[in-house]
Amino acid sequence: MTLEFVVLMRNFNVIEASRLFRNLMNMKQGSLILGVSLCVLALPSARAEVKVVFNHNAEPTPEFKFKDVPSPLKNDIAATAKFVIVDGSADQNGGGPEALNDGRLPEESDQPARNFFFNQGDDGGRLQLDLGRAVEIKEVNSYSWHVADRAPQVYKLYAADGSAADFNPSPKRGTDPEKCGWKFVGAVDTRPHDGEPGGQYGVSISDTEGKLGTYRYLLFDISQTENRDAFGNTFFSEIDVRSTQPAEPERAVAASTEPPFVFHSSDQYCEISIDTSKAPELKEWARNTLAPVLAEWYPKLTAMLASDGFDAPTNFSVRLAPGNGVAATGRNRITANSNWLKSELNREAVGALLHEEVHVVQQYRGNRRTNPDYKRPPGWLVEGIPDYIRWFMYEPQSHGADVTYFRTRRNVELNYDKLYRISANFLNYVFEHYGQGKDLLKEVNAACRQGKYTDDFWKENTGKSLQDLNQEWKDAVHKEIGQ
Repeated sequence: MTLEFVVLMRNFNVIEASRLFRNLMNMKQGSLILGVSLCVLALPSARAEVKVVFNHNAEPTPEFKFKDVPSPLKNDIAATAKFVIVDGSADQNGGGPEALNDGRLPEESDQPARNFFFNQGDDGGRLQLDLGRAVEIKEVNSYSWHVADRAPQVYKLYAADGSAADFNPSPKRGTDPEKCGWKFVGAVDTRPHDGEPGGQYGVSISDTEGKLGTYRYLLFDISQTENRDAFGNTFFSEIDVRSTQPAEPERAVAASTEPPFVFHSSDQYCEISIDTSKAPELKEWARNTLAPVLAEWYPKLTAMLASDGFDAPTNFSVRLAPGNGVAATGRNRITANSNWLKSELNREAVGALLHEEVHVVQQYRGNRRTNPDYKRPPGWLVEGIPDYIRWFMYEPQSHGADVTYFRTRRNVELNYDKLYRISANFLNYVFEHYGQGKDLLKEVNAACRQGKYTDDFWKENTGKSLQDLNQEWKDAVHKEIGQ
């Protein structure tokens, strides 16, 4: 169901109206809101009025398709313009300001290099866009995508033609843009009052007469979406500026043309799709080798990692494409680097993607907005559990994380929190020596998923502290490998 609101802002200032519409947006009709579209008419005028429209996709796709907001364009007038940071700093894990108009959209919900976002811990910042000349603008559209609080958008938009005598093209925070040659255009705040903030957002700022005005410069005064932790800066995927008279036909950013291969888990519970459109050379391997393993192991994983009140996802997707690293998972979307996979088809390729399938089932994504007591699970468990399942249950014959592995590696630093194989080996030791009559894997997973995990878990369930177990495990490994 979709809720829509249209309100004339003749008697409200922008901040008051923004608060009003955040409440209106979350009015429940029935028991579920699947999508929201909001239309705000701002800037009182005798004639034209600015509209701010946004849609939220709770189940997004890489095409960024929305009900009311146009999909991103490949050749809008911002495509050849330049974004400059006026105030604040870019997060080094992001793609930089150039990610905002490069025509390359993220293909999954947690792909930092395909997004621009301000540095962690900062309260947003300011971006300036110089179109190079004054252009009659039809609309300004912004797009974002993330699994949690980095998805919504909060910003104010200003515009200028640069002709004012007191024009300051780079006003820092603390300087009112309207006092140095800028015109306020509109305010955006897509944060939900309740419910999950994650997903995909498309915002369109336009005018009831079809033109915002003739401007050369745009200024985006961006705020973080939350300040409970350092991760409240929006993942902006693209910003489009559309002209009233485009020089050439507008072209949407291209999406995959070949449909993905769709199949089901062996118990028919989960629909799985594999997209090889960007890596056609892996099509047969994906169908004949990877798909059977993912189908067979999904019900095994859901049983191993079950917890009260949790239903495992009924669908997830895998996308194989050239990229960096090995693979990453955001909610129920796996993206894997096809270049790496091709070099590991007979070694680690399938096991690495089984590791990612475990992430799909883990779903450690509690919302501290609705559960202030939620504790973010430590990274060594987030990655150690998938590697434990992979190396000790799926492919124990490979000896990829047992003591044999440590014998072949010099100067490996043993500690429970060293992630991946090392954390997996620690977990295996504890499960084997202290798991009699208990399902420690299921219990520690449940604590992580529910946001209740603390290091006291180990003392309560084994009788020994985490540090004591860590030392005992290290002593056992050193003894076995002769160190």
